[in-house]
Amino acid sequence: MKKLLIAGAALAALGFAGSAFADPIVLDMKGPGAGNPFWAAVQAGAEAKGKELGVEVVVMSPPAESDVQAQIGQLEDMLAKGISGLALAPTDPNALAPVVDAAKAKNVPVVFVDTKGTNEGVTFIGTNNQVGAKLAADFICSKIEKGSEVVILQGIITQSTGQARATGAKEGLEGCGLKVVAEQPADWDRAKGQSVMENILTGNPNIKAVFASNDNMALGAVEALKSANKLKDVMVVGFDANPDAAASIIAGDMTASVAQAPKNMGAFAVENLIKLQKGEKIDAVIDTGTVLVTKDNADQYK
Repeated sequence: MKKLLIAGAALAALGFAGSAFADPIVLDMKGPGAGNPFWAAVQAGAEAKGKELGVEVVVMSPPAESDVQAQIGQLEDMLAKGISGLALAPTDPNALAPVVDAAKAKNVPVVFVDTKGTNEGVTFIGTNNQVGAKLAADFICSKIEKGSEVVILQGIITQSTGQARATGAKEGLEGCGLKVVAEQPADWDRAKGQSVMENILTGNPNIKAVFASNDNMALGAVEALKSANKLKDVMVVGFDANPDAAASIIAGDMTASVAQAPKNMGAFAVENLIKLQKGEKIDAVIDTGTVLVTKDNADQYK
């Protein structure tokens, strides 16, 4: 059975009995990844495709999305043991570039998943995040008056995903005449989303909308707005359309989210690594697409 390593910036750590490659994969959700259904869906897609194609898929992650050194150490260890393919969602694309180069030097096929790396000639499988954020911004623009004050909650801005979503949102919001009064990172984290939103509200009491670069931060912003008794006056739009966000939209708390296709990301990663192993060529960018999720279609994402 072929062995592929799926390494994610926030995927769950795994527990193994005996050799990491000898036993079935057992998901042991611990740490921040446990609160992010997006990465659980990436994993599910990869494992399902691996089972379908007879490929053993090992999933691992650092304990936090900001723990760059832990991810580097994990990958260096796995490369030393021997793998036949690597799908990587890098915590820091620049810092992970040497590890990707080391994999390529060992003739290990590599693809990037969700977050694009800096290495030349490595396929990216994921969302066009700038276009997705612009989709969210256009929705906000259609719902509130020109000149209204809005806020952007950023992810980890050193990651290409964080950069692209922040850029797409700002261009879209300012492009339609809205005023971005605050742009602050909350590092993809729900608790930070709440605390950052609380701080923003102290100096910006008149905001009409929040775009959060993922649903975790959006849900945190909802809590802050509820505590300030302002949620009824402020629309909150997230990104990912995870089940918690869908439930929030149905309940009337969040207004909308941008859905990705995380299961496709995992499945396409496995599928395309196998193609590379066979010497086949694959596209440089494989866009898994986005959809705006509102009350009208949120039931599909619960």
